[in-house]
Order: sequence, then C-alpha cells, then structure tokens
Amino acid sequence: MSEATKVTSAPTAGRKRYAMVVDTRRCIGCMACQVACKAEYDTPLGVNRTWVPYKVIGKYPNVSRKFLPRLCNHCEDPPCVRNCPVEATFVVEDGGFVLQRYERCIGCRSCMAACPYNARFMLPSHRTYTPITNVVDKCTFCFHRVTQNLVPACVQTCIGRSRVFGDINDPNSEVSYLIAKNPTQVLRPEQGTKPHVFYIGADRNQTEFGREGYQKIEVMEQERSAFKRHFKL
Repeated sequence: MSEATKVTSAPTAGRKRYAMVVDTRRCIGCMACQVACKAEYDTPLGVNRTWVPYKVIGKYPNVSRKFLPRLCNHCEDPPCVRNCPVEATFVVEDGGFVLQRYERCIGCRSCMAACPYNARFMLPSHRTYTPITNVVDKCTFCFHRVTQNLVPACVQTCIGRSRVFGDINDPNSEVSYLIAKNPTQVLRPEQGTKPHVFYIGADRNQTEFGREGYQKIEVMEQERSAFKRHFKL
C-alpha cells in the first residue's frame, strides 16, 4: 500500500482532529473524487457527498476554469447538530467527524436548512435495495475508512494530490505542515462554524456563485448560453 493511501497521523496523547486541505492550484477538474465517492457509497443520481463546482473566468479566447471541490466541512461548531430536533446528527469527539444516525432521522430537513455549505441532501424513497431512504445524508470524511487507517476515497483517487487528509492535532502530519506553510482559506468564515476543510489558493471572487450557484444545471446553462452566442445558434 502506498503512503498516499494512509492517514498521515502519528499517535498523540490527546484526541485526534481530522481535517482536509484542498489545494485548488492542483485541481484539474477531472471529477475523479466525485466518481470515487459515488462508487464508495452508491449515492443516487442527482445528489453527491462531494462535488466540484467551477466558474469560467476570462474572455474568449483567453478563458479558464476555476474549480472549488466541495464537501461537508465537519465544523467545530456545526449548526446542523444544534438544529436537529432528534439528535440524529452528532459529532464524534475523537476525530471531529460529523455523522448521521439514520435510525433517528425523521427527514424534517432542519439540518439541511441550517448548513451554510449546501452539503446535505435527502436520500430518495425509491431506493429498493436498502432500507435507508427518506433520510438526510452527507459526507462522513469516510469514517469507515479512516478508522481503518485509510484516507477518504476522494483523497486516494485524486490524481493531482489536490486533497490531503490527516490529523491537525499532530504537528508532524501533512495537513498540519500545509496549513502552517501556506495561506489557507475556509468557506463562509463569517458563519462562525469553524470548518475543517482548508483551501489553498481559493479565490471566492472567482469560484463562488452564492448558494444557488451550486446547482449544476444552472452552471451548465451558463456554458450553453455562451456556446450558443458564440456560434450564433
């Protein structure tokens, strides 16, 4: 097994606090992370635990795409936990994972409304091969893999090593090194959630559309309109 597939953390006396660093300078928009996550969890069509929105900047012919990989931020102070009326959403103290108790979820969507990152979605009722339906789901930082000392599926499959995962309480971990050596940003810091997905090189002016902009159909519609204008269709 290669070193890149293992969690970069050494034994520490205190609790672990896992985090992800996303270096947007290395992201090429291949969507391998999104595909790997789909394969790992068999998430239904139309929803994703992780996704890669982008924004086209510049003026033809000098244009480029700016990518901003997205997922649950596993916040230090998650509003989804505070707003769940049945305590279906909870924080794992050792690791900081924000997880779901499917058997408690009543599908009220309070957590979805509270999340400032649009990271949650409803599992549809038409899934016949599993009893887990009509409940909220989200990224778990691949809790089942990390507890086996494996990195999340999206991290393992990232061909540009844009995503790095590890314990920020371990000063020798790669995530600690990257955060210490690079200017980092978090999404929506004004919300006070203390997210644990850190971005290197992210420019919100070039990547953020606002909450409604993360609907893929709207993003594709912008490209379609530009294509039609260019070719006068």
